[in-house]
Amino acid sequence: MRASQEDFENAMNQVKLLKKDPGNEVKLKLYALYKQATEGPCNIPKPGVFDLINKAKWDAWNVLGSLPKETARQNYVDLVSSLSSSSKSSSQVKPGTDRERQGYENLVVTSEDSITKIMLNRPTKKNAISTQMYHEIMLALKAASKDDSTITVLTGNGDYYCSGNDLTNYTDIPPGGVEEKAKNSAIMLRDFVGCFIDFPKPLIAVVNGPAVGIAVTTLGLFDVVYASDKVSEVLET
Repeated sequence: MRASQEDFENAMNQVKLLKKDPGNEVKLKLYALYKQATEGPCNIPKPGVFDLINKAKWDAWNVLGSLPKETARQNYVDLVSSLSSSSKSSSQVKPGTDRERQGYENLVVTSEDSITKIMLNRPTKKNAISTQMYHEIMLALKAASKDDSTITVLTGNGDYYCSGNDLTNYTDIPPGGVEEKAKNSAIMLRDFVGCFIDFPKPLIAVVNGPAVGIAVTTLGLFDVVYASDKVSEVLET
């Protein structure tokens, strides 16, 4: 059975959540399969000999020849699946951690006394939200919506609640260029805000420090907002 377009899109999202860098060789394979699956055989001029990065990408794509789009899509999904499985098996999960959920790189999620707490956990970056963090927050909210807790609390670790978007979000340009980046960002933001709007339980924000940008925008979607006396200023975009 061939991978569907939905399988392909899910695989692209899974790549963003990989905890371990798969290395340049694998990244080139992913790039080549993506281009083959979306555009077909390599159709651009070969870059100059001194344009090392683009030449490596061109070589990886060109070597696929006339591989059908459907096959490239399936191979992409299979490769991502193998990377995800490897990542899961290599991660160490301590036994008896029912109260602390494992598997998040930028969050600490705990459940106690019928309360699920989602804590933004990038204190050295003032809890700036990276692209991966957006996806982790969505996953955490979806999990909390189905667990046996009564309410869910979102807060930050450190002296900031959240300093808004991580600026690196704007420098990570996908193979499709700026246009694709803008489209993907719009879809991600829509889904992110939707997770707050559709959350089925009481959702509480504990603003432990300054909040900027998207962190302020979403406060209106909470049922209750508590601000610590450490909050000297809440900035809006």
